[in-house]
Amino acid sequence: MHDEFLCHVTAYGVCDGRRIGVPLGTYRAPTLALALWWLRDRASWIAQRLDPQPAAEHLPPGALVPVAHTVPDVPGLLRAWCADPAQQERVAEELAAGRLVRIATSDDTTEYELLAESVDTLRMQRTTPFVGITVG
Repeated sequence: MHDEFLCHVTAYGVCDGRRIGVPLGTYRAPTLALALWWLRDRASWIAQRLDPQPAAEHLPPGALVPVAHTVPDVPGLLRAWCADPAQQERVAEELAAGRLVRIATSDDTTEYELLAESVDTLRMQRTTPFVGITVG
């Protein structure tokens, strides 16, 4: 059983023709349950910021406008993932087996990525021999 998990949330976009990643958070979860909680919390956090309630006090009237139906509903997809027990169980099984989990969705301008992996697996990968190739 893997005991600790390293979790990351990153937003990727294109700036000056280059793909740029902006870290939105990192968490070293001491348990599988806390890793899953943190991933759901960050997914909800992103969804709320992309799709706030129109009556929110911090938004001036008319600040929000509907987007075209052709734009992917990233907040809706993230909320659906958070609310799906089968998806949560699948993520838990993958992490418990020591596999990297990547949850990603994107709209017209940005890709949102949630990653989680076992700290034990990362340690084991560092000690595993690898083939090095010298170029030059």
